[in-house]
Amino acid sequence: MSVKKIGPKGQVLIPKHIRDALGLHPGVEVIIKIRGDEVVLSRPKIEGNYTEYYVSTRSPKLKKTVDIKKIIIEEFTERHGIH
Repeated sequence: MSVKKIGPKGQVLIPKHIRDALGLHPGVEVIIKIRGDEVVLSRPKIEGNYTEYYVSTRSPKLKKTVDIKKIIIEEFTERHGIH
């Protein structure tokens, strides 16, 4: 448990070990809810293509998507000599 103060702009610093454990980094979206007298942060549910979602949350260097199914099939056929 960590006790933090709210800053002048209403911001709260999430400790690094918690950010790392939950994969929270600048630009990641979170849902903020009130549950009784608690504030709950959670990650939004991923709908659709997980790869596109993941790439959209990473740095600009990772904007390329690939067809992993096609790559696996090509690698399998090459390794096993299937044409």
